[in-house]
Amino acid sequence: MNDLLRDRLLRKLEALPEEKAYLVLDYVEFLESKYAERPAGAAPFQKVAETLEDTMRAGRVPVSIIKGTMDAVGKAGKFLERFAAAGKAAVEEAAKKADEKQGEPAKVEETPPSA
Repeated sequence: MNDLLRDRLLRKLEALPEEKAYLVLDYVEFLESKYAERPAGAAPFQKVAETLEDTMRAGRVPVSIIKGTMDAVGKAGKFLERFAAAGKAAVEEAAKKADEKQGEPAKVEETPPSA
């Protein structure tokens, strides 16, 4: 999709009330199931969030509650992404230090003579 079309669609979506935006989402998912060559992929946490949102919509939960819940889920997702990135950085740093240590000669500690 080109940038002009994406921007135009976003402008139109942002002007809609949330209830109507869900109707647009339903239609887009219908078109995707019927015509898409490949389904749109999402990160695992995103898939969980979308499933939760779909379940709430199927249960006829009011849009205001869905919005509040999804805002909280979105914040939790961003926190988990940062947490995962920090963990990955720590593992990479530990691996880097281990590689540096392997390049150094082994240190032999002297033991004191037994008395």
